Amino acid sequence: KKLPKKHILKPLHMKEIVQQEHKVLRQVAKEVPIEDISSPKIKKIIKEMRESLFSQDDGVAIAAPQIGVSLRIFVVSHRIFAPKEDGKELTQKDDLVFINPKIVKFSKKTEWKQGEGCLSVRWLYGEVKRHTNVTIEYFDEDGEEYSRGAGGLLAHIFQHEIDHLDGVLFIDKARNIHDIPPEKDANK
Repeated sequence: KKLPKKHILKPLHMKEIVQQEHKVLRQVAKEVPIEDISSPKIKKIIKEMRESLFSQDDGVAIAAPQIGVSLRIFVVSHRIFAPKEDGKELTQKDDLVFINPKIVKFSKKTEWKQGEGCLSVRWLYGEVKRHTNVTIEYFDEDGEEYSRGAGGLLAHIFQHEIDHLDGVLFIDKARNIHDIPPEKDANK
């Protein structure tokens, strides 16, 4: 028996990215107990998040609720970073993992960012008012605690993903929302 095409294109264990109707996206996600960060369960969730994110050509980040898991974890894709200092391309291993992130500092300056979208709100895009710079505190996937400042796209991503962890979708804050479906594949 032949598998449908959609099963051939992605690993069978990859988690589906849930869409806006799913109730998990409206829940405040639970903190990961520090002692559980290195557990097989959390490692598996992070692996599934990476795979789901990587499967989306336009994806730059994903939060655990987007794969149906109500935990305070998000992953930022290596795709948004420049090549390594030695010129080598970054890979999926270079994705950044943020566990129990908290924004501890916001810039006073805000701006309306155009073209914000979401893997869980296909194919809507809009303008969202975001702080231009933020600082977050978080744990990485090895349980190390960090503080990291960000501006530009990364600051924008941090705010969008932490909104997900608080049960907020970008469409709750957006103006000028447009539906922009992907171009139809000419080979179909």
